Amino acid sequence: MQAEHKAVARQSLLFSSMPEEDAEMLLSTAHVSEYERGQTIFLQGETATAIFIVISGWAKLYRIAPSGTEAVVGVFTQGRSFGEAVAFQGDVYPVSAEAVTSLKLMRIETDAYLRRIRETPEAALSLLSSTFRHLHSLVAQIEALKARTSAQRVAEFLCELSNAEEGACEVVLPYDKILIAGRLGMKPESLSRAFAKLKAEGVQIKQNRANIDDIEHLRTYSEEDPAQAWAR
Repeated sequence: MQAEHKAVARQSLLFSSMPEEDAEMLLSTAHVSEYERGQTIFLQGETATAIFIVISGWAKLYRIAPSGTEAVVGVFTQGRSFGEAVAFQGDVYPVSAEAVTSLKLMRIETDAYLRRIRETPEAALSLLSSTFRHLHSLVAQIEALKARTSAQRVAEFLCELSNAEEGACEVVLPYDKILIAGRLGMKPESLSRAFAKLKAEGVQIKQNRANIDDIEHLRTYSEEDPAQAWAR
């Protein structure tokens, strides 16, 4: 296990509040694997035996509906973990996972983590913190789908990608537009219309980059009453 891989894992909610000794012991049992874009990590219905932390790149979780439509449940990047809740129940994965880009992924066997929980309560608290974050993220997604226009959802997505607090900035779209559309609960053609509508809010899309005239204005637009956003 390389030192930089451990450093990324220690920043995750799964390990950030865990005592150093316990974290080191668990990380000594983990291993890092590399995946190519489009490669499957696990499939919906497989027995959950491990949890994962993204070291670099992007991974997506998705479900396939009976109609064959893919529903993107979440997209994860460096320092984010997934697979915790079902793995500790000995259940099956309710989603599939796939590499969106070239991906380095840390795998921690569930049995190793469970042993540590029995010995150290702090390990259980770290797990609860991570699970709560996933729940909060899903609730936020539902709220956005029900209470915001498609253009507002795209605006919020762009704001999340930016580190700027004010003024002009440029953000790089981390994955293809079809996946962005799925992540935001819309069809690709709806995403294109949303990008077009955001031109009036100072956003220009050029290939995989978004040039934003005023990030603070865009953030305000993403949070305003949808009735006002629809009227624009």
